[in-house]
Amino acid sequence: MSQEASAEKERGNAKDDSSSRPGLVARIQLFFRQVIAELRKVIWPTRKELITYTIVVLVFASVFAAIVLVLDLGFGKLNFKIFG
Repeated sequence: MSQEASAEKERGNAKDDSSSRPGLVARIQLFFRQVIAELRKVIWPTRKELITYTIVVLVFASVFAAIVLVLDLGFGKLNFKIFG
């Protein structure tokens, strides 16, 4: 088969594929149905677990903020002693 014939055949297949494709509204509906189906599979934390996880995150963030604060102040003073 020549290259032109195969190119025409591919273009013909592309037209067939696009006509069998669902419309925009149908695709949006399908998307939301799939999102809802996935959300039903999620294991949601209990209130106690959620509170525990929140406290852990806040403590972790506070510890690292304190570390960054101490390092920043230390490097600032060191910088001031060297160049100040």
